[in-house]
Amino acid sequence: MLNAQPRIAGHLLVECLIAQGVTHAFGVPGESYLAALDGFHAHAGRIRFVINRQEGGAAFMAEAHGKLTGRPGVCFVTRGPGATNASIGVHTAFQDSTPMVLFVGDVASEQRDREAFQEVDYNVFFGPSTKGMAKRVERIDDANRIPEYVARAFATAMNGRPGPVVLVLPEDMLTRMVDAQPLPRVEAVEAWSDPGSLRRLRELLLASQRPFVIAGGGGWTPQAAQALQRFAENWKLPVGNAFRFQDTFDNFHPLYAGDVGIGINPKLAARIRQSDLILAIGPRLGEMTTGGYTLLTPPKAAQKLVHIHASAEELNRVYQADLAINATMNAAARSLEVLTAPPTVPWEDWTAAAQADYAANQVPQPLPGDIDMPAIVASLQRHLPADAVLTNGAGNFASWVHRFYRHHGLAKGFKTQLAPTNGAMGYGVPAGIAASITTGRTAFTIAGDGDFLMNGQELATAVQHGAKSIIVLLNNGMYGTIRMHQERDYPQRVSGSQLDNPDFAALARAYGYAGVRITRTAEFEPELVEALARPNGTVIEVMLDPEVITTRGTLGAITAQALQKR
Repeated sequence: MLNAQPRIAGHLLVECLIAQGVTHAFGVPGESYLAALDGFHAHAGRIRFVINRQEGGAAFMAEAHGKLTGRPGVCFVTRGPGATNASIGVHTAFQDSTPMVLFVGDVASEQRDREAFQEVDYNVFFGPSTKGMAKRVERIDDANRIPEYVARAFATAMNGRPGPVVLVLPEDMLTRMVDAQPLPRVEAVEAWSDPGSLRRLRELLLASQRPFVIAGGGGWTPQAAQALQRFAENWKLPVGNAFRFQDTFDNFHPLYAGDVGIGINPKLAARIRQSDLILAIGPRLGEMTTGGYTLLTPPKAAQKLVHIHASAEELNRVYQADLAINATMNAAARSLEVLTAPPTVPWEDWTAAAQADYAANQVPQPLPGDIDMPAIVASLQRHLPADAVLTNGAGNFASWVHRFYRHHGLAKGFKTQLAPTNGAMGYGVPAGIAASITTGRTAFTIAGDGDFLMNGQELATAVQHGAKSIIVLLNNGMYGTIRMHQERDYPQRVSGSQLDNPDFAALARAYGYAGVRITRTAEFEPELVEALARPNGTVIEVMLDPEVITTRGTLGAITAQALQKR
Protein backbone atom coordinates (compact mmCIF):
# COMPACT_ATOMS: atom_id res chain seq x y z
CA MET A 1 0.00 0.00 0.00
CA LEU A 2 1.18 3.53 -0.73
CA ASN A 3 2.57 5.62 2.12
CA ALA A 4 -0.29 6.79 4.40
CA GLN A 5 1.86 9.38 6.21
CA PRO A 6 1.23 13.08 5.60
CA ARG A 7 3.12 14.32 2.54
CA ILE A 8 2.83 17.18 0.10
CA ALA A 9 -0.03 17.10 -2.39
CA GLY A 10 2.32 16.91 -5.37
CA HIS A 11 3.42 13.48 -4.15
CA LEU A 12 -0.20 12.38 -3.65
CA LEU A 13 -0.95 13.41 -7.23
CA VAL A 14 1.78 11.13 -8.58
CA GLU A 15 0.59 8.30 -6.31
CA CYS A 16 -2.89 8.70 -7.82
CA LEU A 17 -1.43 8.34 -11.30
CA ILE A 18 0.37 5.16 -10.27
CA ALA A 19 -2.90 3.82 -8.85
CA GLN A 20 -4.49 4.42 -12.26
CA GLY A 21 -1.80 2.32 -13.93
CA VAL A 22 0.12 5.23 -15.44
CA THR A 23 3.65 4.20 -16.45
CA HIS A 24 4.73 7.31 -18.37
CA ALA A 25 3.95 11.01 -18.11
CA PHE A 26 5.14 13.37 -20.84
CA GLY A 27 5.84 17.02 -20.26
CA VAL A 28 7.95 20.14 -20.11
CA PRO A 29 8.89 21.20 -16.55
CA GLY A 30 7.59 24.40 -15.01
CA GLU A 31 8.02 26.11 -11.67
CA SER A 32 4.26 26.00 -11.16
CA TYR A 33 4.28 22.24 -10.53
CA LEU A 34 7.65 21.63 -8.88
CA ALA A 35 5.94 19.68 -6.10
CA ALA A 36 4.57 17.19 -8.63
CA LEU A 37 8.00 16.89 -10.26
CA ASP A 38 9.37 16.05 -6.83
CA GLY A 39 6.68 13.38 -6.62
CA PHE A 40 7.98 11.84 -9.83
CA HIS A 41 11.43 11.82 -8.27
CA ALA A 42 10.10 10.13 -5.14
CA HIS A 43 8.44 7.38 -7.21
CA ALA A 44 11.01 7.16 -10.00
CA GLY A 45 11.00 3.36 -9.99
CA ARG A 46 7.25 3.17 -10.57
CA ILE A 47 6.49 5.93 -13.07
CA ARG A 48 8.63 7.68 -15.66
CA PHE A 49 8.52 11.40 -16.46
CA VAL A 50 9.54 11.84 -20.10
CA ILE A 51 11.13 15.26 -20.55
CA ASN A 52 10.07 16.93 -23.79
CA ARG A 53 11.47 19.94 -25.60
CA GLN A 54 8.15 21.66 -26.42
CA GLU A 55 4.68 21.25 -24.95
CA GLY A 56 3.10 20.51 -28.34
CA GLY A 57 5.41 17.52 -28.72
CA ALA A 58 4.65 16.41 -25.16
CA ALA A 59 0.89 16.55 -25.75
CA PHE A 60 1.24 14.63 -29.02
CA MET A 61 3.25 11.95 -27.20
CA ALA A 62 0.59 11.66 -24.51
CA GLU A 63 -2.12 11.40 -27.17
CA ALA A 64 -0.15 8.69 -28.99
CA HIS A 65 0.27 6.82 -25.70
CA GLY A 66 -3.49 6.97 -25.19
CA LYS A 67 -4.15 5.56 -28.66
CA LEU A 68 -1.71 2.70 -28.12
CA THR A 69 -2.83 1.66 -24.63
CA GLY A 70 -6.52 2.58 -24.48
CA ARG A 71 -5.78 4.28 -21.14
CA PRO A 72 -5.43 8.06 -20.83
CA GLY A 73 -2.10 9.43 -21.94
CA VAL A 74 -0.78 11.88 -19.33
CA CYS A 75 0.86 15.22 -20.04
CA PHE A 76 2.18 17.86 -17.62
CA VAL A 77 2.74 21.48 -18.65
CA THR A 78 3.11 24.79 -16.95
CA ARG A 79 0.63 27.65 -17.04
CA GLY A 80 -0.11 30.09 -19.84
CA PRO A 81 2.20 29.50 -22.81
CA GLY A 82 2.84 25.92 -21.70
CA ALA A 83 -0.88 25.12 -21.74
CA THR A 84 -1.54 26.93 -25.00
CA ASN A 85 1.35 25.12 -26.67
CA ALA A 86 -0.15 21.83 -25.47
CA SER A 87 -3.59 22.68 -26.85
CA ILE A 88 -2.73 21.20 -30.25
CA GLY A 89 -2.42 17.76 -28.66
CA VAL A 90 -5.63 18.27 -26.69
CA HIS A 91 -7.51 19.16 -29.87
CA THR A 92 -6.05 16.10 -31.57
CA ALA A 93 -7.21 13.89 -28.71
CA PHE A 94 -10.67 15.44 -28.89
CA GLN A 95 -11.19 14.94 -32.63
CA ASP A 96 -9.48 11.52 -32.61
CA SER A 97 -11.52 10.34 -29.60
CA THR A 98 -8.37 9.49 -27.63
CA PRO A 99 -8.31 9.28 -23.81
CA MET A 100 -5.89 11.83 -22.37
CA VAL A 101 -5.41 13.91 -19.22
CA LEU A 102 -3.55 17.22 -19.34
CA PHE A 103 -2.28 18.59 -16.02
CA VAL A 104 -1.59 22.33 -16.01
CA GLY A 105 0.46 23.91 -13.24
CA ASP A 106 -1.25 27.23 -12.46
CA VAL A 107 -0.85 30.49 -10.57
CA ALA A 108 -1.23 30.36 -6.80
CA SER A 109 -4.77 30.68 -5.43
CA GLU A 110 -4.24 34.09 -3.84
CA GLN A 111 -3.04 35.50 -7.19
CA ARG A 112 -5.96 34.23 -9.25
CA ASP A 113 -8.16 36.64 -11.30
CA ARG A 114 -5.55 39.43 -11.29
CA GLU A 115 -4.04 38.53 -14.67
CA ALA A 116 -1.05 37.21 -12.79
CA PHE A 117 2.06 36.10 -14.65
CA GLN A 118 0.97 33.70 -17.43
CA GLU A 119 -2.58 33.42 -16.05
CA VAL A 120 -5.24 31.96 -18.37
CA ASP A 121 -8.89 31.06 -17.81
CA TYR A 122 -8.66 27.39 -18.78
CA ASN A 123 -12.41 26.79 -18.69
CA VAL A 124 -12.77 29.40 -21.41
CA PHE A 125 -9.68 28.35 -23.35
CA PHE A 126 -10.28 24.57 -23.43
CA GLY A 127 -14.06 25.06 -23.26
CA PRO A 128 -15.75 21.67 -22.82
CA SER A 129 -18.48 21.39 -25.47
CA THR A 130 -19.18 19.65 -28.75
CA LYS A 131 -17.04 22.34 -30.37
CA GLY A 132 -14.43 22.62 -27.65
CA MET A 133 -11.11 20.92 -27.03
CA ALA A 134 -11.79 18.97 -23.84
CA LYS A 135 -14.52 16.80 -22.34
CA ARG A 136 -14.03 18.36 -18.92
CA VAL A 137 -11.93 21.17 -17.42
CA GLU A 138 -11.55 21.32 -13.63
CA ARG A 139 -9.39 23.16 -11.13
CA ILE A 140 -8.29 21.38 -7.95
CA ASP A 141 -8.41 23.83 -5.09
CA ASP A 142 -8.69 21.31 -2.23
CA ALA A 143 -5.58 19.11 -2.07
CA ASN A 144 -7.40 16.36 -0.17
CA ARG A 145 -9.74 15.93 -3.14
CA ILE A 146 -6.93 15.15 -5.60
CA PRO A 147 -7.85 11.42 -5.65
CA GLU A 148 -11.47 12.29 -6.51
CA TYR A 149 -10.50 14.65 -9.33
CA VAL A 150 -7.93 12.28 -10.83
CA ALA A 151 -10.29 9.29 -10.75
CA ARG A 152 -13.06 11.38 -12.32
CA ALA A 153 -10.69 12.65 -15.01
CA PHE A 154 -9.72 9.09 -15.96
CA ALA A 155 -13.36 7.95 -15.96
CA THR A 156 -14.41 10.91 -18.12
CA ALA A 157 -11.50 10.42 -20.53
CA MET A 158 -12.34 6.74 -21.11
CA ASN A 159 -16.13 6.54 -20.92
CA GLY A 160 -18.54 7.27 -23.76
CA ARG A 161 -16.64 8.87 -26.58
CA PRO A 162 -13.03 8.84 -25.29
CA GLY A 163 -11.31 12.21 -25.14
CA PRO A 164 -9.14 14.67 -23.23
CA VAL A 165 -9.67 16.10 -19.75
CA VAL A 166 -7.80 19.11 -18.35
CA LEU A 167 -6.97 19.37 -14.64
CA VAL A 168 -5.61 22.70 -13.39
CA LEU A 169 -3.20 22.59 -10.43
CA PRO A 170 -2.71 25.81 -8.40
CA GLU A 171 0.92 26.02 -7.36
CA ASP A 172 0.16 26.51 -3.65
CA MET A 173 -2.34 23.63 -3.60
CA LEU A 174 0.40 21.19 -4.66
CA THR A 175 2.59 22.11 -1.67
CA ARG A 176 -0.04 21.54 1.04
CA MET A 177 0.29 18.61 3.42
CA VAL A 178 -2.26 15.85 2.93
CA ASP A 179 -2.97 12.37 4.24
CA ALA A 180 -5.55 11.36 1.60
CA GLN A 181 -5.10 8.07 -0.28
CA PRO A 182 -5.42 7.30 -4.00
CA LEU A 183 -8.68 5.79 -5.21
CA PRO A 184 -8.70 2.41 -7.01
CA ARG A 185 -8.01 2.11 -10.71
CA VAL A 186 -10.93 3.26 -12.88
CA GLU A 187 -12.09 1.08 -15.76
CA ALA A 188 -14.24 2.10 -18.71
CA VAL A 189 -17.90 1.14 -18.49
CA GLU A 190 -19.33 -0.95 -21.34
CA ALA A 191 -22.57 0.27 -22.97
CA TRP A 192 -24.37 -2.64 -24.66
CA SER A 193 -26.73 -2.68 -27.63
CA ASP A 194 -30.32 -3.41 -26.68
CA PRO A 195 -31.88 -6.57 -28.20
CA GLY A 196 -34.57 -4.59 -30.03
CA SER A 197 -31.95 -2.52 -31.88
CA LEU A 198 -30.07 -5.67 -32.88
CA ARG A 199 -33.26 -7.21 -34.26
CA ARG A 200 -33.90 -4.01 -36.25
CA LEU A 201 -30.33 -4.02 -37.56
CA ARG A 202 -30.78 -7.60 -38.76
CA GLU A 203 -34.01 -6.62 -40.53
CA LEU A 204 -32.22 -3.76 -42.31
CA LEU A 205 -29.44 -6.12 -43.40
CA LEU A 206 -31.91 -8.69 -44.72
CA ALA A 207 -33.66 -5.98 -46.75
CA SER A 208 -30.40 -4.66 -48.22
CA GLN A 209 -28.83 -5.33 -51.61
CA ARG A 210 -25.69 -3.19 -51.34
CA PRO A 211 -24.56 -2.81 -47.70
CA PHE A 212 -21.25 -1.28 -46.65
CA VAL A 213 -19.46 -1.12 -43.28
CA ILE A 214 -17.35 1.87 -42.22
CA ALA A 215 -15.35 1.03 -39.08
CA GLY A 216 -13.16 3.34 -37.01
CA GLY A 217 -13.14 5.89 -34.22
CA GLY A 218 -11.80 5.47 -30.70
CA GLY A 219 -12.31 2.74 -28.16
CA TRP A 220 -11.36 -0.30 -30.25
CA THR A 221 -9.53 -3.25 -28.69
CA PRO A 222 -8.02 -6.29 -30.42
CA GLN A 223 -10.94 -8.34 -29.15
CA ALA A 224 -13.45 -5.89 -30.62
CA ALA A 225 -11.61 -5.86 -33.97
CA GLN A 226 -11.63 -9.66 -34.04
CA ALA A 227 -15.35 -9.74 -33.28
CA LEU A 228 -15.97 -7.20 -36.05
CA GLN A 229 -14.07 -9.43 -38.45
CA ARG A 230 -16.23 -12.43 -37.52
CA PHE A 231 -19.40 -10.35 -38.02
CA ALA A 232 -18.23 -9.27 -41.48
CA GLU A 233 -17.33 -12.86 -42.38
CA ASN A 234 -20.69 -14.22 -41.21
CA TRP A 235 -22.58 -11.71 -43.35
CA LYS A 236 -19.98 -11.39 -46.17
CA LEU A 237 -19.92 -7.62 -45.80
CA PRO A 238 -17.45 -5.24 -47.48
CA VAL A 239 -15.60 -3.17 -44.86
CA GLY A 240 -13.83 0.16 -45.17
CA ASN A 241 -11.81 1.84 -42.44
CA ALA A 242 -12.60 5.43 -41.47
CA PHE A 243 -10.09 8.24 -42.02
CA ARG A 244 -6.80 7.45 -40.25
CA PHE A 245 -8.19 4.42 -38.47
CA GLN A 246 -6.82 2.08 -41.13
CA ASP A 247 -5.78 -0.56 -38.60
CA THR A 248 -9.36 -1.20 -37.39
CA PHE A 249 -10.00 -3.95 -39.98
CA ASP A 250 -7.25 -6.15 -41.44
CA ASN A 251 -6.20 -4.69 -44.80
CA PHE A 252 -5.17 -8.16 -46.03
CA HIS A 253 -8.63 -9.60 -45.41
CA PRO A 254 -10.62 -10.55 -48.56
CA LEU A 255 -13.55 -8.42 -47.31
CA TYR A 256 -11.46 -5.25 -47.02
CA ALA A 257 -12.51 -2.48 -49.42
CA GLY A 258 -10.10 0.35 -48.55
CA ASP A 259 -9.82 3.47 -46.42
CA VAL A 260 -12.56 6.07 -46.41
CA GLY A 261 -10.75 9.38 -46.09
CA ILE A 262 -8.63 11.97 -47.91
CA GLY A 263 -7.54 10.74 -51.33
CA ILE A 264 -10.21 8.03 -51.31
CA ASN A 265 -10.23 5.57 -54.20
CA PRO A 266 -12.78 7.14 -56.60
CA LYS A 267 -14.39 3.73 -57.12
CA LEU A 268 -14.79 3.30 -53.37
CA ALA A 269 -16.37 6.75 -53.10
CA ALA A 270 -18.84 5.81 -55.84
CA ARG A 271 -19.60 2.52 -54.10
CA ILE A 272 -20.45 4.25 -50.82
CA ARG A 273 -22.79 6.63 -52.67
CA GLN A 274 -24.42 3.65 -54.41
CA SER A 275 -24.85 1.67 -51.21
CA ASP A 276 -28.36 1.22 -49.84
CA LEU A 277 -27.23 0.59 -46.24
CA ILE A 278 -24.25 2.08 -44.36
CA LEU A 279 -23.21 0.48 -41.08
CA ALA A 280 -21.01 3.09 -39.38
CA ILE A 281 -19.43 1.26 -36.46
CA GLY A 282 -17.45 3.64 -34.27
CA PRO A 283 -16.63 6.69 -36.40
CA ARG A 284 -18.30 10.00 -35.72
CA LEU A 285 -18.78 10.52 -39.49
CA GLY A 286 -16.76 13.72 -39.72
CA GLU A 287 -15.84 15.76 -42.76
CA MET A 288 -12.92 13.61 -43.91
CA THR A 289 -14.67 10.24 -43.61
CA THR A 290 -17.70 11.56 -45.51
CA GLY A 291 -15.81 13.33 -48.30
CA GLY A 292 -16.82 16.76 -47.08
CA TYR A 293 -20.31 15.47 -46.21
CA THR A 294 -20.92 14.36 -49.81
CA LEU A 295 -20.62 10.55 -49.57
CA LEU A 296 -23.44 10.77 -47.05
CA THR A 297 -25.38 14.01 -47.23
CA PRO A 298 -26.68 15.47 -43.95
CA PRO A 299 -28.99 15.68 -42.21
CA LYS A 300 -30.63 12.60 -43.79
CA ALA A 301 -28.40 10.46 -45.99
CA ALA A 302 -29.76 8.92 -49.19
CA GLN A 303 -28.58 5.55 -47.91
CA LYS A 304 -30.15 3.90 -44.92
CA LEU A 305 -27.81 4.55 -41.99
CA VAL A 306 -27.07 2.49 -38.91
CA HIS A 307 -24.77 4.49 -36.64
CA ILE A 308 -23.17 2.73 -33.67
CA HIS A 309 -21.23 5.00 -31.33
CA ALA A 310 -20.07 4.99 -27.72
CA SER A 311 -21.43 8.49 -27.07
CA ALA A 312 -25.17 9.14 -27.06
CA GLU A 313 -24.41 12.83 -27.75
CA GLU A 314 -22.74 11.89 -31.03
CA LEU A 315 -25.74 9.94 -32.36
CA ASN A 316 -28.13 11.97 -34.55
CA ARG A 317 -25.94 15.04 -34.07
CA VAL A 318 -25.00 15.48 -37.75
CA TYR A 319 -26.82 12.61 -39.46
CA GLN A 320 -30.32 11.43 -38.61
CA ALA A 321 -29.77 7.67 -38.51
CA ASP A 322 -32.39 5.11 -39.41
CA LEU A 323 -31.05 3.18 -36.44
CA ALA A 324 -28.82 4.73 -33.74
CA ILE A 325 -27.19 2.37 -31.26
CA ASN A 326 -25.34 3.66 -28.21
CA ALA A 327 -22.67 1.04 -27.47
CA THR A 328 -18.95 0.81 -26.86
CA MET A 329 -16.97 -0.86 -29.60
CA ASN A 330 -16.14 -3.90 -27.50
CA ALA A 331 -19.81 -4.49 -26.67
CA ALA A 332 -21.13 -3.61 -30.13
CA ALA A 333 -18.76 -5.89 -32.02
CA ARG A 334 -19.45 -8.81 -29.69
CA SER A 335 -23.19 -8.32 -30.15
CA LEU A 336 -22.82 -8.16 -33.92
CA GLU A 337 -20.72 -11.31 -34.22
CA VAL A 338 -23.58 -13.43 -32.82
CA LEU A 339 -26.20 -11.82 -35.06
CA THR A 340 -27.53 -14.77 -37.05
CA ALA A 341 -26.76 -14.49 -40.75
CA PRO A 342 -28.80 -16.22 -43.50
CA PRO A 343 -27.22 -19.11 -45.49
CA THR A 344 -26.73 -16.81 -48.49
CA VAL A 345 -26.78 -13.07 -49.08
CA PRO A 346 -27.55 -11.23 -52.34
CA TRP A 347 -24.53 -8.96 -52.19
CA GLU A 348 -21.63 -11.42 -52.56
CA ASP A 349 -20.73 -10.05 -56.00
CA TRP A 350 -20.95 -6.50 -54.60
CA THR A 351 -18.50 -7.43 -51.85
CA ALA A 352 -16.11 -9.15 -54.27
CA ALA A 353 -16.17 -6.13 -56.57
CA ALA A 354 -15.36 -3.83 -53.64
CA GLN A 355 -12.29 -5.88 -52.79
CA ALA A 356 -11.25 -5.99 -56.47
CA ASP A 357 -11.46 -2.20 -56.60
CA TYR A 358 -9.18 -2.02 -53.56
CA ALA A 359 -6.67 -4.37 -55.15
CA ALA A 360 -6.70 -2.36 -58.38
CA ASN A 361 -6.07 0.82 -56.38
CA GLN A 362 -2.82 -0.73 -55.14
CA VAL A 363 -1.45 -0.49 -58.70
CA PRO A 364 0.25 2.92 -58.92
CA GLN A 365 0.03 5.51 -61.68
CA PRO A 366 3.35 6.39 -63.38
CA LEU A 367 4.80 9.63 -62.02
CA PRO A 368 7.96 11.60 -62.90
CA GLY A 369 11.26 11.82 -61.05
CA ASP A 370 13.97 9.51 -59.71
CA ILE A 371 12.01 8.55 -56.57
CA ASP A 372 9.32 5.93 -56.94
CA MET A 373 7.23 6.34 -53.80
CA PRO A 374 5.05 3.22 -54.28
CA ALA A 375 8.28 1.20 -54.54
CA ILE A 376 9.54 2.78 -51.32
CA VAL A 377 6.30 1.87 -49.54
CA ALA A 378 6.65 -1.66 -50.92
CA SER A 379 10.08 -1.80 -49.25
CA LEU A 380 8.46 -0.76 -45.98
CA GLN A 381 5.88 -3.52 -46.39
CA ARG A 382 8.64 -6.09 -46.94
CA HIS A 383 10.89 -5.09 -44.06
CA LEU A 384 8.81 -3.55 -41.27
CA PRO A 385 7.53 -6.16 -38.80
CA ALA A 386 3.76 -6.73 -38.77
CA ASP A 387 3.50 -5.06 -35.35
CA ALA A 388 5.43 -1.93 -36.37
CA VAL A 389 3.74 1.35 -35.43
CA LEU A 390 3.40 3.76 -38.37
CA THR A 391 2.96 7.44 -37.58
CA ASN A 392 2.48 10.59 -39.60
CA GLY A 393 1.43 14.19 -39.24
CA ALA A 394 -0.57 16.13 -41.83
CA GLY A 395 0.31 16.67 -45.46
CA ASN A 396 0.18 15.07 -48.90
CA PHE A 397 3.27 13.03 -47.96
CA ALA A 398 1.07 10.85 -45.73
CA SER A 399 -1.06 9.73 -48.67
CA TRP A 400 1.69 7.35 -49.83
CA VAL A 401 1.41 5.12 -46.79
CA HIS A 402 -2.35 5.69 -46.51
CA ARG A 403 -2.88 4.34 -50.00
CA PHE A 404 -0.17 1.72 -50.41
CA TYR A 405 0.75 0.40 -46.95
CA ARG A 406 -1.44 -2.42 -45.62
CA HIS A 407 -2.06 -2.87 -41.89
CA HIS A 408 -2.81 -6.19 -40.21
CA GLY A 409 -3.69 -4.02 -37.25
CA LEU A 410 -5.86 -4.61 -34.25
CA ALA A 411 -7.31 -7.96 -35.34
CA LYS A 412 -3.76 -9.35 -35.00
CA GLY A 413 -3.41 -7.85 -31.53
CA PHE A 414 -1.63 -4.56 -32.18
CA LYS A 415 -2.54 -0.96 -32.87
CA THR A 416 -0.27 0.00 -35.75
CA GLN A 417 -1.41 3.41 -37.01
CA LEU A 418 -1.03 6.72 -35.21
CA ALA A 419 -2.25 9.64 -37.30
CA PRO A 420 -4.18 12.82 -36.47
CA THR A 421 -7.71 13.01 -37.84
CA ASN A 422 -7.72 16.73 -37.04
CA GLY A 423 -4.92 17.30 -39.56
CA ALA A 424 -2.34 18.45 -37.01
CA MET A 425 1.08 19.00 -38.55
CA GLY A 426 4.07 17.93 -36.48
CA TYR A 427 2.33 14.89 -34.96
CA GLY A 428 4.30 12.07 -36.57
CA VAL A 429 7.77 12.61 -35.07
CA PRO A 430 6.71 12.79 -31.38
CA ALA A 431 4.10 10.05 -31.89
CA GLY A 432 6.76 7.70 -33.26
CA ILE A 433 9.05 8.44 -30.33
CA ALA A 434 6.19 7.86 -27.89
CA ALA A 435 5.43 4.54 -29.60
CA SER A 436 9.02 3.44 -29.11
CA ILE A 437 9.02 4.51 -25.45
CA THR A 438 5.61 3.01 -24.72
CA THR A 439 5.77 -0.30 -26.60
CA GLY A 440 9.40 -0.98 -27.52
CA ARG A 441 8.13 -2.01 -30.96
CA THR A 442 9.53 -0.75 -34.26
CA ALA A 443 8.35 2.84 -34.75
CA PHE A 444 8.25 4.26 -38.27
CA THR A 445 7.35 7.85 -39.18
CA ILE A 446 6.74 9.41 -42.55
CA ALA A 447 7.08 13.21 -42.53
CA GLY A 448 7.24 16.11 -44.91
CA ASP A 449 9.85 18.84 -44.78
CA GLY A 450 7.39 21.40 -43.38
CA ASP A 451 5.82 18.84 -41.05
CA PHE A 452 9.14 17.62 -39.63
CA LEU A 453 10.33 21.04 -38.52
CA MET A 454 7.21 21.60 -36.42
CA ASN A 455 8.36 19.05 -33.84
CA GLY A 456 11.74 17.78 -35.04
CA GLN A 457 13.26 18.99 -31.78
CA GLU A 458 11.78 15.91 -30.09
CA LEU A 459 14.65 13.87 -31.56
CA ALA A 460 16.50 15.21 -28.54
CA THR A 461 13.82 13.62 -26.33
CA ALA A 462 14.24 10.31 -28.16
CA VAL A 463 17.99 10.25 -27.66
CA GLN A 464 17.76 11.30 -23.99
CA HIS A 465 15.24 8.54 -23.22
CA GLY A 466 16.75 5.78 -25.33
CA ALA A 467 13.95 5.70 -27.91
CA LYS A 468 14.43 4.72 -31.52
CA SER A 469 12.31 5.72 -34.49
CA ILE A 470 12.91 5.54 -38.22
CA ILE A 471 11.82 8.68 -40.04
CA VAL A 472 11.42 8.95 -43.79
CA LEU A 473 11.40 12.66 -44.53
CA LEU A 474 10.09 13.67 -47.96
CA ASN A 475 11.74 16.93 -49.00
CA ASN A 476 10.05 18.74 -51.87
CA GLY A 477 10.85 22.28 -50.72
CA MET A 478 7.30 23.40 -50.01
CA TYR A 479 4.14 23.02 -48.01
CA GLY A 480 2.88 20.56 -50.58
CA THR A 481 -0.80 20.33 -49.64
CA ILE A 482 -1.15 24.11 -49.57
CA ARG A 483 0.67 24.44 -52.89
CA MET A 484 -1.66 21.84 -54.44
CA HIS A 485 -4.74 23.80 -53.36
CA GLN A 486 -3.04 27.04 -54.38
CA GLU A 487 -2.55 25.77 -57.92
CA ARG A 488 -6.17 24.60 -58.08
CA ASP A 489 -7.59 27.95 -56.96
CA TYR A 490 -4.88 30.48 -57.91
CA PRO A 491 -2.74 28.78 -60.58
CA GLN A 492 0.81 30.06 -61.08
CA ARG A 493 0.45 32.56 -58.21
CA VAL A 494 2.80 30.97 -55.67
CA SER A 495 2.73 32.73 -52.32
CA GLY A 496 3.60 31.59 -48.82
CA SER A 497 4.15 27.93 -49.63
CA GLN A 498 7.86 27.78 -50.62
CA LEU A 499 10.43 26.46 -48.15
CA ASP A 500 14.21 26.89 -47.85
CA ASN A 501 15.30 23.89 -45.82
CA PRO A 502 18.28 22.94 -43.68
CA ASP A 503 20.41 19.87 -44.29
CA PHE A 504 18.03 17.43 -42.59
CA ALA A 505 20.52 14.56 -42.52
CA ALA A 506 23.09 16.76 -40.77
CA LEU A 507 20.42 18.04 -38.39
CA ALA A 508 19.48 14.48 -37.46
CA ARG A 509 23.12 13.64 -36.74
CA ALA A 510 23.41 16.72 -34.54
CA TYR A 511 20.61 15.34 -32.37
CA GLY A 512 22.20 11.89 -32.13
CA TYR A 513 20.20 10.13 -34.84
CA ALA A 514 21.79 8.72 -37.95
CA GLY A 515 21.08 10.91 -40.96
CA VAL A 516 21.24 10.00 -44.64
CA ARG A 517 19.96 11.50 -47.85
CA ILE A 518 18.83 9.60 -50.92
CA THR A 519 18.03 10.84 -54.42
CA ARG A 520 17.19 7.55 -56.19
CA THR A 521 14.78 4.73 -55.38
CA ALA A 522 17.44 2.02 -55.40
CA GLU A 523 19.24 3.74 -52.51
CA PHE A 524 16.30 3.43 -50.15
CA GLU A 525 16.02 -0.27 -49.31
CA PRO A 526 19.64 -0.72 -48.14
CA GLU A 527 19.29 2.37 -45.93
CA LEU A 528 16.04 1.04 -44.44
CA VAL A 529 17.64 -2.32 -43.65
CA GLU A 530 20.56 -0.55 -41.95
CA ALA A 531 18.18 1.69 -40.02
CA LEU A 532 16.26 -1.32 -38.69
CA ALA A 533 19.52 -2.93 -37.51
CA ARG A 534 20.95 0.26 -36.02
CA PRO A 535 20.55 0.72 -32.23
CA ASN A 536 19.74 4.42 -32.52
CA GLY A 537 17.14 6.23 -34.61
CA THR A 538 17.52 7.25 -38.25
CA VAL A 539 16.29 10.03 -40.50
CA ILE A 540 16.25 9.09 -44.20
CA GLU A 541 15.82 12.28 -46.20
CA VAL A 542 14.20 11.56 -49.57
CA MET A 543 14.60 14.24 -52.21
CA LEU A 544 11.20 14.17 -53.90
CA ASP A 545 10.45 15.86 -57.21
CA PRO A 546 8.06 18.78 -56.45
CA GLU A 547 5.96 17.67 -59.41
CA VAL A 548 5.00 14.49 -57.53
CA ILE A 549 2.31 16.16 -55.47
CA THR A 550 -0.23 13.33 -54.96
CA THR A 551 -0.36 9.56 -55.43
CA ARG A 552 -2.42 10.09 -58.59
CA GLY A 553 -1.04 13.10 -60.41
CA THR A 554 1.42 15.95 -60.81
CA LEU A 555 1.48 19.59 -59.81
CA GLY A 556 1.75 20.59 -63.47
CA ALA A 557 -1.40 18.65 -64.35
CA ILE A 558 -3.32 20.38 -61.54
CA THR A 559 -2.13 23.78 -62.76
CA ALA A 560 -3.01 23.03 -66.38
CA GLN A 561 -6.47 21.84 -65.40
CA ALA A 562 -7.08 24.98 -63.33
CA LEU A 563 -5.92 27.26 -66.15
CA GLN A 564 -8.16 25.42 -68.61
CA LYS A 565 -11.21 26.18 -66.48
CA ARG A 566 -10.50 29.91 -66.55
